Amino acid sequence: MASNSASTASVSEEELTLTVKWSGKEYTVRVCGDDTVGELKRRICELTNVLPNRQKLLYPKVGSKLADDSLLLSQLPLKSSLKMTMIGTTEEDIIVDPVESPEIVDDFELGQEEVVDIKDMEVNKQKLKRRVSQYKIELRNPCRKGKKLLVLDIDYTLFDHRSTAENPLELMRPYLHEFLTSVYSEYDIMIWSATSMKWIDLKMAQLGVLDNPNYKITALLDHMAMITVQSASRGVFDCKPLGLIWAHFPEFYNAANTIMFDDLRRNFVMNPQNGLTIRPFRKAHANRDSDRELLKLTQYLMAIAELDDLSNLDHNSWEFFTEDSTKRRRHT
Repeated sequence: MASNSASTASVSEEELTLTVKWSGKEYTVRVCGDDTVGELKRRICELTNVLPNRQKLLYPKVGSKLADDSLLLSQLPLKSSLKMTMIGTTEEDIIVDPVESPEIVDDFELGQEEVVDIKDMEVNKQKLKRRVSQYKIELRNPCRKGKKLLVLDIDYTLFDHRSTAENPLELMRPYLHEFLTSVYSEYDIMIWSATSMKWIDLKMAQLGVLDNPNYKITALLDHMAMITVQSASRGVFDCKPLGLIWAHFPEFYNAANTIMFDDLRRNFVMNPQNGLTIRPFRKAHANRDSDRELLKLTQYLMAIAELDDLSNLDHNSWEFFTEDSTKRRRHT
């Protein structure tokens, strides 16, 4: 039994080299035992451009286990000598929106101790280190010295991706361009979505974000930049580690000058001190006349831009901060 346990530990730490067969070609995929099936699919996506949610993996004696993205690879009898088959279609061959992601309604809350545990776990630090070496961030515009960094989600943050409309502009969050124009004076702007780069490019182009003369987008990041983590209470889920950006551009960005907006708290579990949970923008047709979230967040970002360290703030109390600032201005 002891040797069995030692063998499992060894598999978790070691790199696995697998052969994946798809569309008549063979691809070499390198993962680690502590990676999940979902991470394996990300690696396959890098090589084939078949999105993880469109992949079906077939492997001898494993059966349906490869359909469970949360399963650790160390729990499967994988051997480098055997070939894995992948069935799937690339985005170019599908005439629909590239990603049909399920709607996430339950944005679960993690306890403070559990968040600290996840952030500080060595296995997650190693996953981040691997992601830094694997993922290249393509700059669309140069990083600007002395500017802070704002990282923005897309779905339900800037855009209602579930409603339908003849023109995508009808689903854009109100005051988006005014918001980006104002904050650009103090912040470099990156957009990070848990979807494909093709979808991000398409939606941002449709909304006029990529070629606006009043502001510039520094970079776009997609689902491939995310890592998978595990919590005791909520199991396995993906998140957006800001350490990836900091590692690529250490002379410009760090924990002290970065803030991220996302409608899902779980996405900044690796950097809880840098996350602000934005109110989701849903049912655009009914809510676009009353939604003022970006106007209020403009005030917040401009008010904190002069601070040396943004990570000392409780960003999820931003509305109280904005109200206090408004009251102080009225009394002066």
